[in-house]
Amino acid sequence: MRRSEIAELRWRFIDLDRRVAHLPDTKNGNARDVPLSTKAITILSSLKEHSKPAADKVFDMRADAITRAFDRAVKRARERYEKTNSLCDESFLKDLRFHDLRHEATSRLAEIFPMHELTKITGHKDPRMLMRYYHPKAEDLALKLK
Repeated sequence: MRRSEIAELRWRFIDLDRRVAHLPDTKNGNARDVPLSTKAITILSSLKEHSKPAADKVFDMRADAITRAFDRAVKRARERYEKTNSLCDESFLKDLRFHDLRHEATSRLAEIFPMHELTKITGHKDPRMLMRYYHPKAEDLALKLK
């Protein structure tokens, strides 16, 4: 899901029984249903249990606040890494952005779903745009060539 889709996620559009989040307003203009993993269902169920009864938004924050929180978490992780590793890799967590998680998730989901299903999950209208997000590892492709 895109950052804006996460920020605008509403409880009324989440069906925990069907394991689906409905996104009525997406970047490409088409509504879509996103399948939810078992882990996502567990987390969302816990959030729902602890949310205010009248709350409709799943996350009470704006999209830019998600980015700032992510950046702070990356900074803390980088600082901890530098303190615990005397031979630290200079590039570790450098330039990591929230949007990079979408690339990673798309690549992992591509190992499970065929392209036509993956476009429905990620919300890409054009498979060519989806290919910008899909970064297969050569080793994984080689295993398919057996």
